[in-house]
Amino acid sequence: MRQRPFIDFGSDTKTRPTPAMRQAMADADCGDEAAFEDPTVNALCERVAALLGKEAAVFMPSGTMCNQVALTVLGRPGDDVVCDESSHIVWYEVGGAAANAGLNALTIQGDRGRYTAEQLRAAQRLPRMRHSPRQTVLSIEQTCNLGGGAVWPLAQIESVCAAARELGMKTHMDGARLLNAVVATGVAADRFAAPFDSVWIDFSKGLGAPVGAALAGGRDFIDACWPVKQRFGGAMRQAGIVAAAALHALDHHVERLVDDHANARRLADGLAGLPGIAIDPREVETNLVYFELDATVPHDGATFCKALLARGVRMVALGPRRVRAVTHLDVDAADVDAAIAATAALLRD
Repeated sequence: MRQRPFIDFGSDTKTRPTPAMRQAMADADCGDEAAFEDPTVNALCERVAALLGKEAAVFMPSGTMCNQVALTVLGRPGDDVVCDESSHIVWYEVGGAAANAGLNALTIQGDRGRYTAEQLRAAQRLPRMRHSPRQTVLSIEQTCNLGGGAVWPLAQIESVCAAARELGMKTHMDGARLLNAVVATGVAADRFAAPFDSVWIDFSKGLGAPVGAALAGGRDFIDACWPVKQRFGGAMRQAGIVAAAALHALDHHVERLVDDHANARRLADGLAGLPGIAIDPREVETNLVYFELDATVPHDGATFCKALLARGVRMVALGPRRVRAVTHLDVDAADVDAAIAATAALLRD
């Protein structure tokens, strides 16, 4: 496999298929996915449904599409989807909740992306008036991307979802990095997923597949998702080639997420010792490392990242002075040490 000219901490979506994954893709048995004739896609959907404790699942090109389809099925145009202010559906889906599902995002200021049942109740538009939107969908993100990879504890999920049920809301989990939470906590995926009407997992982040995600829920819910998937242009036909990569990832790349978490903590510990870097390594729970450039660094985040890339390390600015680095299966402990050294040299210079 051709090596990149730099160490890439830009995202866990930057991973490339391993040789074994490529072989699995080459050997995949394929058929018409939209007609339920692709045995590899069917096997993947059955596998994901069982993993998440749901009746059925549907394969999608992306996690963003999973969010958009789920919100469209669960919500009604003009209603609110209640979520944390840092949610992916707010920041990184081009207003899709409004454009596709007709939903207004009613946001809560949580703790690193995690809010409480009390905050959910306080966010309700009371008194109820015919002029006010209804809060019909609750969404959480596990793990919280802009929260630095923070994990929602199971008890907090159960409390928030119980409150949502009392309020007559449907519940949705953006599970892009759910399996990171599983590995970090030892809590099974189906326990995290149990309180939700819809939940999905991504294969193209920490699991290292080139494309794809799968959305799971009750059978009636999944049946309702198919027309919306079609409307969004999502029939993939002979999709067993990419479904095989996802199955390979579930077989071989889940337990190794612990290595990504260890490398993230290693990176955070190393950065914490550098002048100009503000970071608390104790907040690094999974594979996302966020840090701030303090006032002694004469650059904004974008300039800093450009200079760091010139030294062979890619990180990403996600704010005026906020920088993100993500560990994944294409970087190892030696790459982490090299990144720390390059950052230290840049700050010295």
